[in-house]
Amino acid sequence: MYLTTERKKEIFKTYGGSETNTGSAEGQIALFTERILHLSEHVKENKKDRFTQRALVTLVGKRRKMLDYLKERDIERYRAILQKLNLRK
Repeated sequence: MYLTTERKKEIFKTYGGSETNTGSAEGQIALFTERILHLSEHVKENKKDRFTQRALVTLVGKRRKMLDYLKERDIERYRAILQKLNLRK
């Protein structure tokens, strides 16, 4: 499994503030980004895997919605997470 419990805790600690703060927008965006990067590599190797492509598009949409939410609520947190994750917008 590519995303272990330890890795998730590390992501939430780095971006969400603490290991147990799994509901923070920054932590969820970082987790989505980790999953998107993994699925992108898989799709590059397996071009005919349509199920994974659909899952990838779904995850990108979820991340976009979460980023839009964060942008509406707190623009500084939005800009900070974009910079930390090297996302372009």
